[in-house]
Amino acid sequence: MSFPLLTATAALPALGAIATAAVPAARRTVAKWLALAFSLGTLVLAGIVFARFEPGGDRYQLTESRAWIADFGVRYELGVDGIGVALLGLTALLIPFVIVAGWHDADPQETASSRWRPTQGFFALILMVEAMVILSFVATDVFLFYILFEAMLIPMYFLIGGFGDRAHAGTDENAAAQRSYAAVKFLLYNLAGGLIMLAAVIGLYVVAGSFSLSEIVEARADGSLEMATSTERWLFLGFFFAFAVKAPLWPLHTWLPNAMGETTAPVAVLITAIVDKVGTFAMLRFCLGLFPEASTWATPVIIALALVSIVYGALLAIGQRDIKRLIAYASISHFGFIVLGIFAMTSQGQSGATLYMVNHGISTAALLLVAGFLITRRGSRLIADYGGVQKVAPVLAGTFLIGGLATLSLPGLAPFVSEFLVLVGTFSAYPVAGVIATSGIVLAAIYVLVLYQRTMTGPVQAPVQGMPDLKARELAVALPLIAVLIFLGVFPKPLTEVVNPAVEHTMSDVQKKDPQPEVEAAK
Repeated sequence: MSFPLLTATAALPALGAIATAAVPAARRTVAKWLALAFSLGTLVLAGIVFARFEPGGDRYQLTESRAWIADFGVRYELGVDGIGVALLGLTALLIPFVIVAGWHDADPQETASSRWRPTQGFFALILMVEAMVILSFVATDVFLFYILFEAMLIPMYFLIGGFGDRAHAGTDENAAAQRSYAAVKFLLYNLAGGLIMLAAVIGLYVVAGSFSLSEIVEARADGSLEMATSTERWLFLGFFFAFAVKAPLWPLHTWLPNAMGETTAPVAVLITAIVDKVGTFAMLRFCLGLFPEASTWATPVIIALALVSIVYGALLAIGQRDIKRLIAYASISHFGFIVLGIFAMTSQGQSGATLYMVNHGISTAALLLVAGFLITRRGSRLIADYGGVQKVAPVLAGTFLIGGLATLSLPGLAPFVSEFLVLVGTFSAYPVAGVIATSGIVLAAIYVLVLYQRTMTGPVQAPVQGMPDLKARELAVALPLIAVLIFLGVFPKPLTEVVNPAVEHTMSDVQKKDPQPEVEAAK
């Protein structure tokens, strides 16, 4: 039997979580370095997965299959396609930066509104989330995916509710209550989506007699499995609702600004750059793969919701006074672009959507983590409490600017490629939707540049004077992320050649072909 590489890649951070949690309370530094070591080991294994993946090979590679709950037809089945391997790589890449950026976020602290913060638990929970997210990207058994989809809510709940933003905790007596509210809201929204999905998972098994994704997709393709139109549409809606909550898509988005605003910047990155990608990934893998007719039927409504997300998220970002909530609403707008690309049902749109998941993860991580360093120095998340930072901390301001420019998809930075492909794919199939989506680019320029202007330029405010610039640990977080943004902005081929074959399979599942341009015959 070949080495179970996918299992090992997910198991390593899980083992790291156990080992980190077991470190004695007095050895906090040991726990931090141990968590970082396990995350780097996971990154190495993810690199091996990426290297062994053959873009022109089988749809699912490095497969593993073992009986799990045999009486109910549930199997432990893993396999990675081009979309999954790209997102697995994103997860493994970002977690070490999350750990380094949050190095002191869970150190013991006694204030009027916070008690001792268990350092070991903080890093163990991060590693546990990583393990579950990686498994969700490679699970090819629908029931196994559902278990992971729901189980990752538990560590995320404790990260949101138990490790809040210290800048907020030190200035607001209601900080603990607001963190609790954000955590409960996150949990209830996602549990509601998960319960509806569970009903759809059971219904799928009743209809298909299997939880195996590959078996069901093949049976649908060769005609041996037929679903009544109404049945397929109801099942599709059950899956899509859960994924739209996780993504999040308007109007199911309201938990995200609360969660990102009340937690630490590294945990906010964990939410929007990693965990939320499970929702959009699952739309590609499960909604389009299992329910092709229903996906086509629902496309007009979903495109409309995506457009609302793009414009609504951007408009609310412009009006925010809180730095982290601004980034949260910007992310809602970006997730609208991702969903738009998926349901444009064109190869350019779906390739762009997959690249957008990766590039948004990197750009948001860069912007949020640098914003977290800024907030830690000033002790406030309010934009009005800043001004003139670039004069006292030019490196911090410069890295913040590059992260912001990536967020607005400036050419030469990675998100530009993905946003361009999404818009091209949308214009070719839905020109009006493409025009409306383009307004999101203009609005993004407004909220990013206004944020930079109000925080970094102008006279130096008194509380900002003497603000230190980025230190070595913080530079070790910001500079590599910026380097990746530039590299993928000028040379996206390593990702596109992996993603494009997987998108072709998805297009085949829904029996769609790219629209051909109309060219007038020469007279």
